[in-house]
Amino acid sequence: MNEIASTIEFQMSLLLFVALAGYLISSNINQSAVVGIILAGIAVGPSWLGLVTYTDFVSSLAHLGAVVLLFTVGLHFKLKDITNIKNFFIALVGIMLPWIAGYYLAIYSGFDFGGAIFIGTALTATSIAITANVLKEMDKLGTDAAKAIIGAAIIDDVLSLLALSISQEIVSGEVSISLIFITILKAAGFLVIGNYFGKFLATNVITRLDRTRTVHKYPEFIFIFAMMVAFFFSMAAELIGLSAIVGSFLAGVSLEGTKLERGLSFREGAEYLQIIFASLFFVSLGVLVDLHALTTELLWFLLLLTVVAILTKVIGCGIPARLYGMDIKDSLIVGFGMSPRGEVAMIIALIGLNQNLIKQDTYIVLILMSLLTTIFTPIVLRNWLYRKNPGNIEPIKKLII
Repeated sequence: MNEIASTIEFQMSLLLFVALAGYLISSNINQSAVVGIILAGIAVGPSWLGLVTYTDFVSSLAHLGAVVLLFTVGLHFKLKDITNIKNFFIALVGIMLPWIAGYYLAIYSGFDFGGAIFIGTALTATSIAITANVLKEMDKLGTDAAKAIIGAAIIDDVLSLLALSISQEIVSGEVSISLIFITILKAAGFLVIGNYFGKFLATNVITRLDRTRTVHKYPEFIFIFAMMVAFFFSMAAELIGLSAIVGSFLAGVSLEGTKLERGLSFREGAEYLQIIFASLFFVSLGVLVDLHALTTELLWFLLLLTVVAILTKVIGCGIPARLYGMDIKDSLIVGFGMSPRGEVAMIIALIGLNQNLIKQDTYIVLILMSLLTTIFTPIVLRNWLYRKNPGNIEPIKKLII
């Protein structure tokens, strides 16, 4: 029996069964599928049933899920719509405020210097995969607020990696201005070169391939080529120290305007692939959690940290959005949309733990904070901000104006 349970086929079947259970949970509680799938992941993980553990196999599937998800999201955007001063300002303030607040909260709560630095750093993160999936699910990717969230989150991802580099050097006792400059230069260069490569090379190749006899005979050829480009961009991003999801998103943006006559739509193929692998990604976030590790003291700090994590993003991203002309509702959507820390903060926490820069208790708190902000955001977006008549918006509007 143990031999069967360890096979890839059994694990895939089990993970997809858990994802289906998540959809049933979401349907019964009228929430986003993301919430239900994560809750199902918690149920089958070490917190309760212990049927699934976060193995290398699960980690790899989760990684693929995030890459495919961001590629499909990128297909809805043009680079000029998201890379502007407004989004940079939203991302910058949305990083600085959580970093400072997280650091001082940790110091006040008795954490050592290294732990406090990494808690602040984890709060800078934004999980674009979570919010993008929720917006996509509600057919809101075309809105101005969604464009601001996606653009700011992409910039946020780069700035968070920069913050991580700075934090590692601060904790180790050295801060190099040259390393900071090189990180910024690499990120900017990747966006420019990657977009050029995608728009003028990959798109042209796909268009020409679409007219060939091979594609006429095998229409799926174009889909395979497009996914190859997505994973190539992801690999290139990781090679220069950026997140793989930045690369896959840029690949999607680059191929956004591609017109096909013969080849099967790679957009449709990517959507079906995303359904499978994104579900596995959200299951893995729940499996990562082990609620048995919580003590009463850590629980109170976790709740306080989660409140600070959400408020600092809502204020740090919502106010800049408002200053750039968005109305109250869209500013709140941007603020809450930037709140989930998801896998990005989890990765930062794991790096800190592996390098002995933070302790196990700090790691547990950061993982659970990431999960709580991930669950909270879809609930707010779906049940309050994107309701047809969100009754709570008008009182807030009157209060602010």
